[in-house]
Formats: sequence, C-alpha cells, structure tokens
Amino acid sequence: MVVSFTGASPWTVLAEGISLNVDFSIGTITFFISLGVLFLWFFLNQKPGIGTLLNALIVAVMIDVSIAYIPTPENYIPQLLMAILGVLIVGLGSGFYLVSNLGPGPRDGLMTGIQRKTNFPIAAVRAFLEITVVSIGWYLGGTVGIGTLLFAFGVGPAVALGLFVVGRIFN
Repeated sequence: MVVSFTGASPWTVLAEGISLNVDFSIGTITFFISLGVLFLWFFLNQKPGIGTLLNALIVAVMIDVSIAYIPTPENYIPQLLMAILGVLIVGLGSGFYLVSNLGPGPRDGLMTGIQRKTNFPIAAVRAFLEITVVSIGWYLGGTVGIGTLLFAFGVGPAVALGLFVVGRIFN
C-alpha cells in the first residue's frame, strides 16, 4: 500500500506520519506502535499468543522490505491496481493468521478488547480506532488517498475472502 503512492492503511498512515518526524523507518515505527498497542492489552485483559508477536514483527519487517525492493509504478492505474492487490494480500494473510488461532494481531486484539470492555458494537470500535489513527497520521504528514479508502472499505470483504480461500485450501 505504501509503495503504491495512493495512500496507506490507517495504521500505516500513522506510522508514516511518525516516521517523517523521527529518524526511524515506517516498519520500525509500525513495530513500536505494535508494542504500544500490546501494552494497552494489559488494561483490557487481552492475552497475546505467538501469532500476536509474529504479526507485529512480520508486518513491520515486510513494510520496510516492500518499500526497499518493490518499485512504485509510474502511472496511476498500475498504482491503483497495486493498492487493490495490497488490500487482497492483507485479506489473504489475515485469513491464514486468523484460522491458525495463535493469537490476534496487536490491533485486532485492541479492537476486540475495547469492544468487550465497552460493549460498543465492533464496527463502531473499529471505525473509532481507524479514524483516530488515520487522523493523527495525516496530521503528522502521512499519506492519505484513494488507497486509504480502498483499505478502509475493502479490508473487511478481503478478510472474508481470505478466510474463504484458506478454508477451502485446508478443509
């Protein structure tokens, strides 16, 4: 998503905004954000698993690897297709890690923990978190664009598709 130059996912907009103001890469900031989110789990009585820790590490590393080695297309349509592909890859990856039952990712655990504590609808909690982090990230200079909207509205269906595909492969 970052490499597409069409806008990043909300949490990556936050990491990008922070990275523009400190001397760390977007991936490194993503990892620090994950650690901060995991700290909040303590107050939400959430229990991390090995998948939680691997999610934090792998996502952070892959962001930096992608930025370093995947070129940005020169034209808008290929950039947009790259953003769509990014959303689909996140959906497929989510399908794998959710089915494994090795612990939710840091942000997913934050969302479900807040929902359990407040009893607010999960969609409202998710929207609140995403709007909050993208707003802060945008204020700090992170890139918001059509890719951000594609992610915000497309990640739910992409995860559903990922769960379907993974279910078909392993059942």
